Amino acid sequence: MNRIRKIGVWQTAFLGDAVLTLPMLAALNNRFPEAELHFHVRAGFEPLFSEQPGLAGVHGFDKRGAQKTLAAAVRHGRELGRQGYDLWIGTHKSLRSALVAGATRIPQRIGYDFPWFNRLAYTDVVDRRFDEFDEIERLLQLLRPLSIDPPAPKTVLVPPAEAVRSAEEFRAGLGRDAVVLGVHPGSTWPTKCWPVKYFSEIVSRATEAGAQVLVFGGPGEEDVAGRVVAGASAASRTRIVNLAGKLSLPELAAYFGCLDACLTNDSGPMHLAWMQGVPLVALFGPTVRSLGFFPRGENATVAEIPLSCRPCGLHGPRKCPLDHHDCMRKLTPDAVWELLRPKLAL
Repeated sequence: MNRIRKIGVWQTAFLGDAVLTLPMLAALNNRFPEAELHFHVRAGFEPLFSEQPGLAGVHGFDKRGAQKTLAAAVRHGRELGRQGYDLWIGTHKSLRSALVAGATRIPQRIGYDFPWFNRLAYTDVVDRRFDEFDEIERLLQLLRPLSIDPPAPKTVLVPPAEAVRSAEEFRAGLGRDAVVLGVHPGSTWPTKCWPVKYFSEIVSRATEAGAQVLVFGGPGEEDVAGRVVAGASAASRTRIVNLAGKLSLPELAAYFGCLDACLTNDSGPMHLAWMQGVPLVALFGPTVRSLGFFPRGENATVAEIPLSCRPCGLHGPRKCPLDHHDCMRKLTPDAVWELLRPKLAL
């Protein structure tokens, strides 16, 4: 193992997947403290991890743009192979990721043993054991060929310092004694979204109880955020700030870190919150905790109702297969407020 001086970890899936990889990166840092550790993520995510402790570099791969073809993946892999890596760890099961890994010809390449083509791309393969472990532990399985078998290291997401300063200044402007709730009503997957009118109800209750509310949303989520604000009571609107579309990804993470509590769908921003220890209620509908992508820690609570049709997919489909969306519709604002209010200490 002394020969390992430069390590690459490939995680170009969704935002939450990248955040969930941080404990594995911490375990690698603990085992190889003198090695350069480089994190390869989906293009656009690099700034979020630019100051994460232990990383020598963060690199973007434009899998939805200029580098989306399989030929581009092979070319990128060959380029990476000329950069002096001793160890490569691929966290995906996709053909594109396998082509990148195989093309690098890095001396040791570790990946999952399924699908079949991974056995051609990697020098070492491991069983993901999807039904046995949560996602963080599945990722740690990739370290077993390195004789690393730790529990998940305690890990905190560290946004860039400039974004943290911006968030702290904004928070200070709300008043020293303000209790601040953050609400993120969007998701890439429509069936993961709690009804807008339910979010509006929570916003109204929180402001009436004395909280300030920040409504968040990424690019393309400005409309849903605006509808949440518009549906809140008229009396509450002076205590609501709509930040949808106004923050960079690092700023979004930093603003989350300054909250007293947070309410989100099962989404990437959910992981930005709990990985910073923010008290959180996460709304789970088409997905379930047993899939392994839930928020962890004593401050995190999953709000859900038992239904025989759950889960209906790993991510949740675009449309409810049974045309009722009961998993979200029957998760009432009363039930959610009962979980959220204690986290606000109002």
